[in-house]
This record gives sequence, structure tokens and C-alpha cells, in this order.
Amino acid sequence: MTAPTVTRPNGTGYRWLVVPDDPAREPSRDLVGGKAWSLWRMRSLGLRVPPAFVVTTEACAAWSAGGRLPEGLAEELETGIRLLERQLDRTFGGSERPLLVSVRSGAAVSMPGMMDTILDLGCNDAVEAALAAETGDPAFAAEVHRRFTAFYGRLVLGCTEDLDDLADTAAVRAALDDDGVGAVPADPWEQLRSAVEAVFASSRSRRAVAYRRHYGIPDDLGTAVTVQAMVFGNLDDRSGTGVLFTRNPVDGVREPYGEYLPRGQGEDVVSGRVTPRPLSSLAESLPDVHAELMTAADRLDREGRDAQDIEFTVQQGRLFLLQSRPAKRTARAAVRIAVELVDEGVLEPAEAVRRVNAEQVRTLLRPEITPGAAASAQLLTSGAPASPGVATGLAVGTPEEAQQRPGSVLVRRSTSPDDVHGMIAAGAVVTEQGGATCHAAVVSRALDTPCVTGCGPGTIEALLGRTVTVDATSGRVYLGEVESSAVDESSDDDLRRLTAWAEELVEVRVTDPDADVPGPVLDSDAVPAEELGEQLPPIPAGTRTVRGALFTTPDGVRAALDAGVEVIVAPHRLPVLLTAVAHQGGTR
Repeated sequence: MTAPTVTRPNGTGYRWLVVPDDPAREPSRDLVGGKAWSLWRMRSLGLRVPPAFVVTTEACAAWSAGGRLPEGLAEELETGIRLLERQLDRTFGGSERPLLVSVRSGAAVSMPGMMDTILDLGCNDAVEAALAAETGDPAFAAEVHRRFTAFYGRLVLGCTEDLDDLADTAAVRAALDDDGVGAVPADPWEQLRSAVEAVFASSRSRRAVAYRRHYGIPDDLGTAVTVQAMVFGNLDDRSGTGVLFTRNPVDGVREPYGEYLPRGQGEDVVSGRVTPRPLSSLAESLPDVHAELMTAADRLDREGRDAQDIEFTVQQGRLFLLQSRPAKRTARAAVRIAVELVDEGVLEPAEAVRRVNAEQVRTLLRPEITPGAAASAQLLTSGAPASPGVATGLAVGTPEEAQQRPGSVLVRRSTSPDDVHGMIAAGAVVTEQGGATCHAAVVSRALDTPCVTGCGPGTIEALLGRTVTVDATSGRVYLGEVESSAVDESSDDDLRRLTAWAEELVEVRVTDPDADVPGPVLDSDAVPAEELGEQLPPIPAGTRTVRGALFTTPDGVRAALDAGVEVIVAPHRLPVLLTAVAHQGGTR
């Protein structure tokens, strides 16, 4: 039975699908998710993206409510695939010029790496033979088949064995059989339907739930599913994959920051199992592609009015853009980018202030290694400084141990989305493998957790069970506790400018502890602890100034503003001002 046609405001005539290929019609981000919306945006800018269609978030909601694919979706999936076939002159499951697709999650709110992606879908024995005949490269075709079988076995069938390092498809199939999860179906349509359901289900996984809870994202958000024609970065020496940030996500400097992996697929880079090369290697091997990428990146940065995280694949010397989204960044980068966008005339100061939150500034003001203190410390390992900061704690080896000991140092060979609950609890993350754009690096920057990646084999054995200090600003890990000291916000020009702009947006004055202030004054630190408990002290009518640790917290700032207080005294002014801006809406 065919689903009834319902014309939506964004122009699609399908009930469960959107085809984001009309530059004049912007799709609803809530309906198609951020990933598909970015494909539409890049296509509307004239940039090259592989064709795709989208299963909407409404379909995910219907699946969640009914426990199965909603009526009519299977038929619409076939319609979507036929559109791709006509565009590319290929056949899904065909014995000549076969079409393979990726099946990618995409919530309306960016959640990097939290939900599942399945590449090379549509492969079977006949398709492998067809790929081998078309490319003249049986080894490439065999590798595509092996990768797909491992993806499907892990993400759809639920195999718990490590499938990534197995030699060939036969070995993966044997592992699936040993694990008792069943076989990968040969029918590509069955593969597609099951993969869509698996991506829907990943929106309710433990890692996705933990991420949403940490960031206050609604738990019923669900996900859209983007079905996109495959491009192959592992096809030949003129192929590869990479990630590019238009501005450095560690310190915010406006310079390209990224990595490139020749003869690789995107999963290789973000998984951290392989350490990619610097982006300069693409400039050396394929200068025209690199120049095209830089031009596209600059345009996406300008059009997006923010730093962009761009995923790309090169197939036989042709550049394809797969995604562009606002980049996850450290607190330092958030501040630098906001200020620099004002200097570039992209943002007004008031909007720049709203791009930075109080917690990011508090993170930026965390202690740093005291100059000279590390000189006598024992260096245990070093790697890439993927997310700056300093943390001291017991080194543990599993995310569960990190949850049990909040603030510990999580040490892994590489991290995956299944480690996120431990990464949220950890004080720092250290990995043996991976580069500056791997999963551990990207998620740690989003969490503002100190992270050092790519420390090399033997790191786990060297650190586990020992108290260590991670200096992720320099990429070094020391034995024991190394002395640190606080940062002074008045010595930072970016923070000073944000402070001045924030002051213009709120009625309250925030001043340092040594300043003269009008009375009456309420000092929360002077109230006996047994009288307070965990509550804020009541603010008497007529109080003009509040001070003390409780009045620098978000609840304390809001209470002071609601009571009409004129002055808040705080050792660090900017976090209080930013909280006030968020509470008052910056309407002054």
C-alpha cells in the first residue's frame, strides 16, 4: 500500500521523505536533521555533494511509537533509491554499475558521533564482482564488501566481537556466525530497511541519552536518516578522506585545521584507529583539490557566520563535500572566534557575547601548569594536544571506571561513541591512537575536557593505576600532581573586550572584591553554613549589593537580578555578566 501524498511547507510530496535538492526551497531542519540541511545548504551554494534523500524525524517518531517502520516508508525508500539510480545511471544491487549508499543519522541538534552510520550498503557477492569488473581492482571491491559486512554486523545485527581488523568478508561472516547474531542479508532492500531501523534505534542508545542529558537536549528528539550515494575515498591513490575546520577549534585562530587520509573512508579518520596526515599532504599530492577545498571552506565559513567542521571525500581527484556544521570548539576557541567575527564585521558585539556562555569562560579560567613546575616532574608520555587544559587524577581504563571515579583520567587505545558516558565523567582523556580530528578529540573539545591523543603503543600500561597530571595544552602527561595556578581574566584581551560588550547589555554592575560598593550589602559567605544548607540566603528588600560564592553561581545571579540588586561582587566578572545577559535577554 502506497502512503498518501502530503505536501509539506518545504515542498516535498512524500509522507516520510524529503529530497533536499532544490536550492530555492530550504527544508525544515527539525524535519530533515542538521546533516541533510547542510547538504541542501552546500548544494544551494553550488558546491559538489553526492545526491541524497532523507527519512524524516517524523518517521523516527512513528517508528518509536509503533516499534516498526511506519506504513508506506518501505515504498518511499524504494522511490528515493530510484531517484538516485536515475541521477547516477546506476542500479541498487545491480550486476553492472551498482549503486551503493551510506545510511547516516542526523538529529536537528548536532550530536557528533552519538548515533550510527552504515557505509557501503547495498553490497553482496554479486555487487562485489560488479565493482571489481568496473574498477579493474578486485582488492578494492573486496575491501568495500568487508567493510560493509563489518558495519552491518556490528550496528544492525549487534555483534559484540571486534570486526574491524579481520582480513576479509569470509572472516567477518565467520565472526558473526560465532557470535550467533545471524548473517548479513544478500537482498539490498532488506539491508536498507533494517539499516534505517538501526539508525532510528541508535537515537535511544546509552551514549546518545548520556549526551542529550549532559547538554540539556530533549530526549524525544529522535533522528532523521540521510541515505546518500557513496563516494569512495579508498578507491585509488587519487582518493582519500578528511576533516577540515575553517578555524582552529583549539585556539580559535583563523587558519585551516584538519587532517587527510589517502585511500581512506571517513570512518577511518573519526574512529581514531588510524592517525591521518596533516592537511598539507593533500596540498602536496592533489593541489587542485586542496585549492578547491580551501575556496569551499572559506565560503562556508562566511555564509555560516561561524567556524565550520567540514567532512569531505576525494574520489579519483574529484572533491565531494559530505557535511558542514558549526564546529565543536574549546572555550578558548569560542572566545577567540566570537571576538574575531566582530572584527571581521560578521557579528555585532551583542551577538558575539551570546555566542559565549558563562561555563565556557569558567572553563577558560581553570588553572594552568605553573611556569617551571613541570621541569622536575617525570614525563610519562606525550601526544597531540587535542583539547587544552590541565587535570590531575587516577588513570583508569574503562568508561565505567571513569563513571565510578568522577574526575579520573580515562586512558583508551581510542575512544568510540560507546565511551561517551565515561568521557563526560572523566577529568581528562588520553589515547594511544588518533589525531586532532578523531572521536576523542572532537568530543573532548565539545565537553571542554583536557585531551591528549596519539600517545603511541604502551601508553595504557604506563599510566593505568597511577595518579597523573595531564597537561593537554602542551600534550604531555606527568607522573603525580604537578603544581598549577589560576588564570587572570584581566590579562586576556579577548575576555576584556567581551566583558566590556556584556556590560552594555545588562542593568546590573559586576565588580571585583576590592571595589567600593553601595549598601546595604548581603554577603552569602558571612551566613553560617548550618543556616544555609544548600539554599541561597533570602535577599532582603532594599539590598543594593550582594557578594559571596553563592551569588556567583547561575542560581545566585538570577536571584540577585530578580531582587533588583544593583551590584554583584565576584572575583571573575565575565561569567557573572554572561549569566546576567542570558537571564535578562540582553535587552538594555
